[in-house]
Amino acid sequence: MVPGRPSAREDAAGLDDALRRLGLLEPGASARWTALSGGVSSDIWRVELPGRTVCVKRARPVLAVAAEWRAPVERSGYEVAWFEVAREVCPDAVPRVLGRLEQPYLFAMDYLDPSAFPVWKRELLAGRVEAAFAGRVGRALGDIHAATAKRSAVAERFATDALFHSLRIEPYFHATAAAHPDLAPRLEALAARTAATRIALVHGDVSPKNLLVGPKGPVFLDAECAWYGDPAFDVAFCLTHLLLKSRCVPGERAALLRSFDALAAAHAACVAWEPRAGFEARAATLLPALLLARVDGKSPVEYLEADADRDAVRRVARELVGDPRDTVAAVRAAWEGSLPQ
Repeated sequence: MVPGRPSAREDAAGLDDALRRLGLLEPGASARWTALSGGVSSDIWRVELPGRTVCVKRARPVLAVAAEWRAPVERSGYEVAWFEVAREVCPDAVPRVLGRLEQPYLFAMDYLDPSAFPVWKRELLAGRVEAAFAGRVGRALGDIHAATAKRSAVAERFATDALFHSLRIEPYFHATAAAHPDLAPRLEALAARTAATRIALVHGDVSPKNLLVGPKGPVFLDAECAWYGDPAFDVAFCLTHLLLKSRCVPGERAALLRSFDALAAAHAACVAWEPRAGFEARAATLLPALLLARVDGKSPVEYLEADADRDAVRRVARELVGDPRDTVAAVRAAWEGSLPQ
């Protein structure tokens, strides 16, 4: 047992009490807690209650990665707030929140059964790739960005610069710059530009692992990095994963690249808050930095297992960081040219 942490029995009792405080568990009733895998920043459970099943998420102060990575647990409240705002724009694109507490920092939401809501990452890695779904992700994300762009009330609600720094700027840009000192000036400049750009509500972790393939379209999860900032970060973050998966799922390479195109095009159609060329240039310069971060930052992707694959990502990402492109299509072309034939 880790000093200062509750025992399993004490933790279970405290979690049951949290559900009672939320009005989800009657006094004297019991709940069955089953830990769900996949998260590094939070504890997540499927909780069976009398007559219903819910999902409960509790923020961790220390993330479960190899490098030392701490983050404020208050992010849980901003995640719920992102769901609330996004639900006003795309009602079917987020889970329904059932209640939240600040002590401990947790919240309950609808449990979405994987048989009806599979994780997009698992679908992609299994070779079930549909470009049309990627387009729906891009459209939903673009709708949320458009609806929140240049809205002062949303900006005030999500003034989470310190949180975004600890969860994204430091582990993705600064840590990667430390691993590649010759590229540090460019990476640090990207970090500074991103931190200073405040345009719309940003999810901050738009990754296939945080998207469910729902019957009515994509469902976004894990908005712990919610921030009022640069929407180009969300687009580049997700496009990065589609490129990376095209290297480790070679049989679906063409479909994954079509998915890249579909997501980028669908989102671009929503960009009316600024000239599209400027928006796309920011996304295009963020893409290679994020590619490099996913092998040498604090949160490397686990599915690039071979040294040869990681080295190949480094080569093309380093080239594109050093010699930036101004469109995502140009980044995609350079990436495609680096793939084995």
